[in-house]
Amino acid sequence: MKADHELWQQYDALATRSYGHPVDDITRLSQQADIRVAVRDGRVIAGGLGLLVPQFFGGAPVPSALLSAGCVAPEERGARLSVDMLAERLRHLRDRGAVISTLWTTSSGYVRRLGWEAPVPVFAWSIATEDLKRAFTRSGMPIEHGRTTEADELQRCLARQWNGPVQRPDWWPAWIDGKQQLTTYRFGPAQSPTGLLSFAMKRSERHGMQLTVHDFWAADADTVGEMMAFLASHNTRAPVIHFRRSALPPYPALLHTLQRYRPKAEAWHPWTLRILDPEEAVRLRGWPDDLDIAVPVDIEGADGGSWDQYLLEVKGGAGQITKTHTAGEVRLTRRQLAVWYAGGYRTAAAARLAGVAARSDTALSTLIRTTEHEPWLPDHF
Repeated sequence: MKADHELWQQYDALATRSYGHPVDDITRLSQQADIRVAVRDGRVIAGGLGLLVPQFFGGAPVPSALLSAGCVAPEERGARLSVDMLAERLRHLRDRGAVISTLWTTSSGYVRRLGWEAPVPVFAWSIATEDLKRAFTRSGMPIEHGRTTEADELQRCLARQWNGPVQRPDWWPAWIDGKQQLTTYRFGPAQSPTGLLSFAMKRSERHGMQLTVHDFWAADADTVGEMMAFLASHNTRAPVIHFRRSALPPYPALLHTLQRYRPKAEAWHPWTLRILDPEEAVRLRGWPDDLDIAVPVDIEGADGGSWDQYLLEVKGGAGQITKTHTAGEVRLTRRQLAVWYAGGYRTAAAARLAGVAARSDTALSTLIRTTEHEPWLPDHF
């Protein structure tokens, strides 16, 4: 059920007991989130947040159910209550227009059984500040402290170039900045910035500070170099620059420039995607303007035991998928559908190694070509 103020307070206390620490977002997002709880004998035994916020896929915003802060009372675990809670949270967000759903989870095996899949691995990076200093040099590009409307517009523009970033609502930057106590800088001309950098600083136990990058948005290689050089200028206080998981875009501007190759990468739990409504998800997504294709596909049914036949058509930047009675040339499980939708299969060989079945190499290659943007989700919720 939807949480009123009393149930919200119980859920807040339950989350603290379940996670072992307070979950600040339950308070910070109380006005923006759809909060659902399970109640037995007047006592909250499970709960979770849901946000209806678009994510960019193919350059277009697709309504998404972002799930966060789900928890079940420790004494209630093992009875599939979390499955019922997920279904209840999704039901209301689907009624409001969500056609896909995304969540960050440490229980990837659990959510995979429910239809979510990770489109791409996620890493956090740590680089010695002195190594950055040797590799990147300031060019004199203007740098200003603080967010502006122009900088937020730059972030939205750059986010469209990837599959997965959130189309941040007006309240999003203030929520993140307040929660993480971020310091933000703009790079380039004031009216048309080309870079946006946000990081958190925490005092170290003995000396200096720990600097962790949260937002790293750059329009071109020159701006990337300037932002890296700016981070390197903190070398007297921060011996290491940390990039939070998925904060660094998946391009080689950093790693191929280092003079000494000794960064550290740490694998993290990934973001996972589920397609709630294939027809609407395909219709609302952006597609390459120069494609003109029609590919028959079989997609696993919602019950997990049947297969539905579809025809995927993309023409003139628009896509649609409709049910047919023609056997598909490519067969996708619900999880494989999510990876393909996010652009996680960069080649037909990668798709086959992931278990995608195809009667025709040509059809599989054509299907892979439809998703030109790469997957990247730097937003956390």
